[in-house]
Amino acid sequence: MTSTAETILDVDLLKFEHGSETQRRAVVDGTMRSLKTGFVYASADLPTRLLDDAYEVLARFFTLPVEKKTEYVSPESHGSRGYTGVLVETSVVSETPDWKEMLNWGEQLPVGHPLRTRYPLRYQDQVFPTDEDIGIEGVSEILTEFHDCLVRLQTRFLRIIAVGIGAHETFFDTMVEHGSHWTRAIRYPPMTEAPSGNHTHLWAGEHGDINLITALPRATAKGLQVFVESDGNTTDARGLTGDWVDATPPEDYVIINTGILLEHITNGLIPIGWHRVISDVNQLDERMSVVQFFHPTPSTVLMPVPSTVTADQPCRFSAINAEDQLEQEVWEMNLIDDARRVKD
Repeated sequence: MTSTAETILDVDLLKFEHGSETQRRAVVDGTMRSLKTGFVYASADLPTRLLDDAYEVLARFFTLPVEKKTEYVSPESHGSRGYTGVLVETSVVSETPDWKEMLNWGEQLPVGHPLRTRYPLRYQDQVFPTDEDIGIEGVSEILTEFHDCLVRLQTRFLRIIAVGIGAHETFFDTMVEHGSHWTRAIRYPPMTEAPSGNHTHLWAGEHGDINLITALPRATAKGLQVFVESDGNTTDARGLTGDWVDATPPEDYVIINTGILLEHITNGLIPIGWHRVISDVNQLDERMSVVQFFHPTPSTVLMPVPSTVTADQPCRFSAINAEDQLEQEVWEMNLIDDARRVKD
């Protein structure tokens, strides 16, 4: 198996923002080289206290009885708000639902905001656990602050990518302002409890994310693997040859991975970060992680940036509407209750 040190690099967001021109260029170059895998490790300024507080709230939520957690289901949101139970979300290339449960939340736009009026599915009310159920004061404030902090971090990181593809540093800023981002807490139950038996059921099947980029602060246990193309002996669901590589970022770094929409807008210059979550044979405990999927506003028309289209790299993608693309992917992921691709 290929070492992550040989494929996924770590970069410093603060050096891009406050360093010399040489340091900025090094961050951009390192990011673009690393994103050939679809992944990069970013040193940032996400407060440790905020992450710890969020994990405490979420750990308490996931220990609630199933009947209590299901009170927080929001079926109309198609997985972007509230609770989603185990064996529901399904990788696009799989017929086997993932072994995980989730709590999802996003930005609360005011009633009457143009985006909320036009795209009510994307900007629904939050479905937060109550302080009484969790036993902690200020649950909604803690989770909202965490979401907003990651939004700012990802907006800033996209500026590195913008420079890397030959666009202005602020190219993505307007596109992602009030984008339909959502933050997701994921609990992967012990594999010994999986319906298919011990260690024979993936926590989450191999897939690419359906957004621009995803931020993944530290998880409570290992399990994330990245597919890196190589001369290896493994073939993924797309038919590509390579190796599954453990994602092992330096302590307190945030993992950034790329999604379908970024591949589209960069004309394939930045590929999709293909990954899975798997428990190894010696790992008997659960795993919990918190990620944020970063989207453009639903009305955004996405097409390759001119600087990414060359004689050697002709335009591969036609224009698409961000909302149309997202709805197609959500259906394929089995998240529309009355139109499930994979039945229970």
